[in-house]
Amino acid sequence: MKHEIVDAVSLLLREKGIEKEAFENIIESVFLSMVKRKYGQSDNFEVIFNVDKGDIEIQCIKMIVDDDKVVDSSIEIALSEAKTLDPYAKVGEETMITVDYEKEFGRRIIISAKQHLIQCLREIEKDRLYDEFIERVGEIVIGDIHQITRFDIKLNIDRTEVIMPRSEQVYSERYRRGDSIKAIVLDVVRDNKEPEIIVSRRSVNFVKRLFELEVPEIFDGVVEIKTIAREAGDRTKIAVDSNDKRVDPVGACVGMKGMRIQAIVKELNKEKIDIIHWTTDPELMVRRSLAPVIPLDLVFLEGGNKVLAVIQDDQIAQAIGKKGQNIRLASQLSGYEIEPVKSSDYYQEELNLDDVEELEEQYLELLKNSGYKSAEDVLNTDKETLQEVLGIDVETVDLIIEVLNGYFEESE
Repeated sequence: MKHEIVDAVSLLLREKGIEKEAFENIIESVFLSMVKRKYGQSDNFEVIFNVDKGDIEIQCIKMIVDDDKVVDSSIEIALSEAKTLDPYAKVGEETMITVDYEKEFGRRIIISAKQHLIQCLREIEKDRLYDEFIERVGEIVIGDIHQITRFDIKLNIDRTEVIMPRSEQVYSERYRRGDSIKAIVLDVVRDNKEPEIIVSRRSVNFVKRLFELEVPEIFDGVVEIKTIAREAGDRTKIAVDSNDKRVDPVGACVGMKGMRIQAIVKELNKEKIDIIHWTTDPELMVRRSLAPVIPLDLVFLEGGNKVLAVIQDDQIAQAIGKKGQNIRLASQLSGYEIEPVKSSDYYQEELNLDDVEELEEQYLELLKNSGYKSAEDVLNTDKETLQEVLGIDVETVDLIIEVLNGYFEESE
């Protein structure tokens, strides 16, 4: 029986690398459970297991009693039977006997123990797998695709199956069975089933790790990646800084003749990458984030994290990018909500009040004497303020606003 149980798990023991001590503890636990199932308790039983030889021995401590006073054979032994083991045995003493479990335990208990043992080993394997990969979160791994479904891709990594969900795939990439691909270990989910190891090619951390592997200065901590903004498959913006004034962080990432950045772009299937020098200066950071477009002016709005970026008319489309991609990434990278504005709209010439011919002379003089110089100044003032400053009634204010608004409508 011992070989039937031990052989059932020996393959798992060898292949999965389970420690001998853990295996011995499982064997002891399983056999004691068999004893308890047979006798109702196991307090006076001990399991001795030699994992190298596969020898299993169950010993039981029993109290010696008179032959006619044995009540519970699991804890008591008749004097006559004890003397066959030890001629000097006496009533009231304890003696240790070896249980012939191959005769004592029936087939059903043996099968149950065998299943219990295999289940215990599987739980150990689950724990080992979880512990191994939870420490590898953030690490780039290489796996072979062996199954593709609508919802995920399954890869083999060192004989372990990992999953790349659809949400962690890059929309522009095409995957085929048998392909070998790189991905980053994103998470390990543990439930009642096997640990689910999630990998990703879409995560910004995947790009970060690629830079760490390709750029020695980043790996060594000389160059630091400050922020990354990515829309996987299209474009990535990355801001880097140097802890050594002698090292150009952007140049280190690009490499001689662009070899380093080209290797990363190749791995990302020609995804565009913009690298900028990180700075604590908000205006300079926003300007650099908008690369390759250079804004004419930046206006930081009060009471928020918003900035207007004045862009040349012929570069506004490039600044915004395809479906607003460049402006989104620049906002994420800089930490400011960037609103692009055409220079022609921003620098539009003001309409001087003297140029509004429809405005009566008396009203014109009244406005100018009150400090108003342009039509925009008047229209940007609420009616109540105009009425109070000009000292006129509300009907007159409405008339002035109507004339000025009419002028703009005609101009448009």
